[in-house]
Order: sequence, then structure tokens, then C-alpha cells
Amino acid sequence: MAEISFEIVEHIGTLSEGSWNLELNKVSWNSKEPKYDLRSWDPEHKKCGKGITLNEFEIEKLKEILK
Repeated sequence: MAEISFEIVEHIGTLSEGSWNLELNKVSWNSKEPKYDLRSWDPEHKKCGKGITLNEFEIEKLKEILK
């Protein structure tokens, strides 16, 4: 199975804190264009849980829905 690489290029905010934090970040997965990413991270940002990744259009639609 191929290794998945990631780089958090921008931390936008933390929604909840605990042993793992739920965060919204812009993340580059496998050296691709960064996307908005909502998921839980360990304190060192070396491991992450399941989450969702949204492109620019999808995040704008989400903002509209939440208004």
C-alpha cells in the first residue's frame, strides 16, 4: 500500500480540543494543490483521523448553507 504524504500549509482554526484536536486546515495531500481539510489531529500533527476535504467551490457552498 502506498504511503500518503501531507503538509499542513495553513492552520485556519481549532473547533475542539482534547487528546486530539478537531481542526480546519489547508492541507496538501501527496504534494497536490492544498484543499480545505476538517479532521482530528494528534498534538504533534504526525497522525490524523478520518475527515473531509473540500475544494474552494465546496467550502464556499458550505459557507452559504451555514448562513
